[in-house]
Amino acid sequence: MNLGHVQPEGCIPVLEERINSFALVAYFPDPLAAFLDRLRRELVPICFLHAHVTVLPPRPLQAPADKAWDRVRTAAPGFAPFDLELAEVKVLPVSDVICISLGRGQEDLRRMHDALNVGDLVYREPFPYHPHVTVAQQLSADQLDEFRVVAMRRWAEFPHEKGFRVERVTFVQNTHRNVWIDLGECDLGTTKAEVLEPLLV
Repeated sequence: MNLGHVQPEGCIPVLEERINSFALVAYFPDPLAAFLDRLRRELVPICFLHAHVTVLPPRPLQAPADKAWDRVRTAAPGFAPFDLELAEVKVLPVSDVICISLGRGQEDLRRMHDALNVGDLVYREPFPYHPHVTVAQQLSADQLDEFRVVAMRRWAEFPHEKGFRVERVTFVQNTHRNVWIDLGECDLGTTKAEVLEPLLV
């Protein structure tokens, strides 16, 4: 998914640019995040996104954003932190997205998704939920093969742990420039939550 709060230099979203498209993500820590960010920019130089795994894919809301945030905030204490491990580079069928599949932790993500995709957050998603880490998408056939090989080589060379402990989720909103804004963060397993930006549709 095209999510992240890394912005082009000088590109600061304003409230008027926000659109009715929201998602819930878990950001990766460094050095894993830095590696994934570099890899995506190598393959797609105009990509200014921050490494993440999506819990709720982008969706329009039928209710005010603060109601959806309340649903995330009140549900977060019911989910314990969990370990997430990244597995291998793959190409998703139909969408032709180059991604890194998940090993341990994907069932935890599925449970979170299914529990949260209700009420003020409900959305009939165009594809079945399949947690993964997007590396590149919207590629030509020639790019797909070439970039898959590059991604596999880079991933095999990554010298650090290929996983992390998911302890926090972030509620985000998109803009007309496809720059995502972090609206709020919730720690899993606790009532700790913080609003980062005004919750406006």
